[in-house]
Amino acid sequence: MANTYTLIASNTLGSNTASVTFSSIPGTYTDLVVRSSIRTDNSNLYDGISVRFNGDTASNYSYTVLRGTGIAADSFRGTSQTISLHSYQDGNTSTSNTFGSGELYIPSYTASQNKPFSSFSVQENNGADAWMSAIANLWRNTAAITSIVLAPTAGTNFLTGSSFWLYGIKKD
Repeated sequence: MANTYTLIASNTLGSNTASVTFSSIPGTYTDLVVRSSIRTDNSNLYDGISVRFNGDTASNYSYTVLRGTGIAADSFRGTSQTISLHSYQDGNTSTSNTFGSGELYIPSYTASQNKPFSSFSVQENNGADAWMSAIANLWRNTAAITSIVLAPTAGTNFLTGSSFWLYGIKKD
């Protein structure tokens, strides 16, 4: 079980930004965690957030999404995708000045094996239609993860005030 979270990097946006990159990730930890507080400029209540590792834009990602609102629930999956999904976060028509929260957990990020990882998120909205998601992901690549890029899937930018934290975790 993990006993040490070490902040590797953080970024609170001072202006609208198309993507956020954590680069030069050291290989000295067991697992990685990305926590986020996000709002995008998508003209919808929510926006999907994509994740890519090591600049890989090939069809090496798969995901299974479980999501729901106060109104409905659904699930879907994608295989051989060029991105994977981190979470569902607030779009620009959600309640003003609110940000969704998410956590991306990447175990054994330096192991010479394909990388399974998980994500959980809650979109903030003062209405019945607010998304919660749990996502199981797979990156089919055996390289150690040295960079992570997050970007909106429908919107163009993360909005000012969105925040991102990258933690390294060491086992006992």
